[in-house]
Amino acid sequence: MAAHNEKQILGGVPAGDDEVGRYRIQSVADMTGVSAATLRAWERRYGIPSPQRTASAYRLYSDRDIAMVRRVRDLCAGGMAPSQAAQIVLEVPNPAPEPPPTATPSAADSDVFGVAVQRIIDAVERFDSDQLEAAVKHSLYLGASVTVFERVLAPAMAIIGRRWQEGTLGIAQEHLASEVVSNAVRYILRLVQPELATRVALLACFADEDHLTPLHGIALRFAEWGFKTILLGARTPPHALRQAVAEVHPDIVGLSVIIQPPPYRARELLEGYAEACGAVPWIVGGCLSPELAELVTTHGGLLAPTDRQHLRQIIDQAVAARRTH
Repeated sequence: MAAHNEKQILGGVPAGDDEVGRYRIQSVADMTGVSAATLRAWERRYGIPSPQRTASAYRLYSDRDIAMVRRVRDLCAGGMAPSQAAQIVLEVPNPAPEPPPTATPSAADSDVFGVAVQRIIDAVERFDSDQLEAAVKHSLYLGASVTVFERVLAPAMAIIGRRWQEGTLGIAQEHLASEVVSNAVRYILRLVQPELATRVALLACFADEDHLTPLHGIALRFAEWGFKTILLGARTPPHALRQAVAEVHPDIVGLSVIIQPPPYRARELLEGYAEACGAVPWIVGGCLSPELAELVTTHGGLLAPTDRQHLRQIIDQAVAARRTH
């Protein structure tokens, strides 16, 4: 039966109610492009969709079910795992309306990531926390988690940080943006943690470093590469890292540095980090890490390259070498 013929009033409930089951599974498969077998698997594994049942145990899907299936489908098409996509849709069943941009993009503008960045910045400029939350939440639907971070959240924070340094944004605005974006990234990180990880990455910022955005970015990469990621966060001194290494027994330690410490402080910290890591391989990244290259390698650390494939190769080799000893 065609989908439009199945739409009707069931049990006396008006057909306009999007919670009412109206569609059989094959009709939903035809409308969404998601096979009936996949629909059953998503329902069994992730609780989405959640169709009603007739007295004969036939599944009946509502308009809301179909909308949620389409959102999961679209997120998966962007590279996101079905479990992650389903959890996002379940926690935010109705995506936040897009905040109105200060300037309407032209019809030819297909840079959805650039538009998402601009909406975040516009909300920060207006100090509008509600619109900022909505803009960040909406960005989560634009693709896989690493893509969203690298093309929306990180660029937005970079622009906001630069404008704060220039004096066109206040410290309160920068703190608001950092809080909202960091909360979103922590949420994403919880979703993308691999279920059966056999490797652990312990990640932290240098002791004088407050900037978490780069650390969050590499945490997403490590998770994508099959590592369970444990974040110690900003301003992690060597003694704290030493305790964490002793307790966690990580396969690798990652350190982030954006603000270059004075030479004497850099030497002091890197000596401390090398001692804290012991035989565990450790790698230093961040935009200021090349300035510390000689000190890092002298103390037995690795310098993170900017190319992600090269970075992954270095990490895999270091972890494999550690496990063979």
